Amino acid sequence: MIRLENISKQNGHQIVFIEAAAAIQRGEKIGLVGPNGAGKTTLFRMITGQEAPDIGQVAVDRGVTIGYFSQDVGEMGGRSAVAEVMDGAGPVSAVAAELKALEDAMADPERADDMDDIIERYGEVQGRFEELDGYALDGRAREVLAGLSFSQEMMDGDVGALSGGWKMRVALARILLMRPDAMLLDEPSNHLDLESLIWLESFLKGYDGAVFMTSHDREFMNRIATKIIEIDGGALTTYAGDYEFYEQQRALNEKQQQAQFERQQAMLAKEIKFIETFKARASHAAQVQSRVKKLDKIEKIEPPKRRQTIVFEFPPAPRSGEDVVTLNNVRKSYGARKIYEGLDFQVRRRERWCVMGVNGAGKSTLLKLVTGDTEPDTGAVALGGSVKMGYFAQHAMELLDGDRTVFQSLEQSFPQAGQGSLRSLAGCFGFSGDDVEKKCRVLSGGEKARLVMAKMLYDPPNFLVLDEPTNHLDLATKEMLITALSQYDGAMLFVSHDRHFLAALSNRVLELTPDGVHKYGGGYTEYVARTGHEAPGLHV
Repeated sequence: MIRLENISKQNGHQIVFIEAAAAIQRGEKIGLVGPNGAGKTTLFRMITGQEAPDIGQVAVDRGVTIGYFSQDVGEMGGRSAVAEVMDGAGPVSAVAAELKALEDAMADPERADDMDDIIERYGEVQGRFEELDGYALDGRAREVLAGLSFSQEMMDGDVGALSGGWKMRVALARILLMRPDAMLLDEPSNHLDLESLIWLESFLKGYDGAVFMTSHDREFMNRIATKIIEIDGGALTTYAGDYEFYEQQRALNEKQQQAQFERQQAMLAKEIKFIETFKARASHAAQVQSRVKKLDKIEKIEPPKRRQTIVFEFPPAPRSGEDVVTLNNVRKSYGARKIYEGLDFQVRRRERWCVMGVNGAGKSTLLKLVTGDTEPDTGAVALGGSVKMGYFAQHAMELLDGDRTVFQSLEQSFPQAGQGSLRSLAGCFGFSGDDVEKKCRVLSGGEKARLVMAKMLYDPPNFLVLDEPTNHLDLATKEMLITALSQYDGAMLFVSHDRHFLAALSNRVLELTPDGVHKYGGGYTEYVARTGHEAPGLHV
């Protein structure tokens, strides 16, 4: 259906692809993986024709429709979210627009003389609209938006009033409603809450077209993809299996390549030693010559490329008292909206609570009450003895001084620390070489999140409060963070929509529901087993 035939591509001085080849067949669900900057977005842009390869070609079968969701959603405004989504549904949306214009014309007294022509044309357009199943389109658009957690009010309100994250969902809904032969989805799992993520997972599994996607959500990728295409060093390698299979296969391939490399190196060393020992002896001249020729013909095996893995180890945190934070009979409302009424909740030392709840259930409010960012209307919030808190929230990324470099930002936070120590810290969080000289204002969302985390974890707190800490992080940084936090011996209270993160780090679950607060001993995996659902909103 779509073939990448020996493509080569260079952006400036960076070689992105060298004679790379891959294919997308009808109905396949493919995950695209590779380090940041490897060329994933460039590949999408070449498939959609927005960029061309320097050499080779991208062949798309005649008549194949392609829908492309990217993080750059452009401007939206002036119409409802439903209208915006329906506008992306292909030919039917143009027919719907003409139908609306003709209805307006029929209601216009100044067009009375043309009424016969207008009514005739209306009949033709209406027939075409019915043929395309247009009357079901509004319902289908609402169904998709509801799956992505839109309320009826948000569906019918001006799309321009929505935040960037919700506009992303509108752009994604357009592609889903379009149902093209192939969907190219660049990070569709960003900005989604857990309920929307699980709905999207189910939608894509049931979709009969091809899906070619990137995602920083390991669980999401693993459940949808049945084939992985990896970009590495300008080449495309295809693995027939899910993400977990790809990881295992890649590790096995590297092990085998390393073993082959070492065997060849040992053989070469032996041959070179023979040549060096006997090259001056006439009696061995023929043998030496033969071995030299043999060495010239040998195809050299390269050692496997070493992936840069980031490792962060927590310095030991000072010990807190047994009671870390206690909420007693807390009441909190925003205007007429009641969030908490008589909430009692306690975090004890070494407990790791993940907070579950649908949008608006009060997850972030709870974290703000605990950190003192907001006050309860009545009741009390008390921190225990010797508690040193670290709080990661999305707004912390906006507080970075744009004029400082990454390194200056770390120096400002830790004036007593040595340069080597701070460079090592920056390296752990993915800022190596010249990256530490980047100004904070040019950092991507992921880079800002990593810098805020580096500052928070360098001088370790014994109580971590984390609000969606993995939102902008790539797979490698998430793995590093999970590994580091699993060694952490302080208390944790966190909100996350990443199921791998939830399962790996929680040992308690606090579920916020309309009928009250439920507490579960055991982590997220036990919660799923006990309740039979992966998120509170799925059983409502």
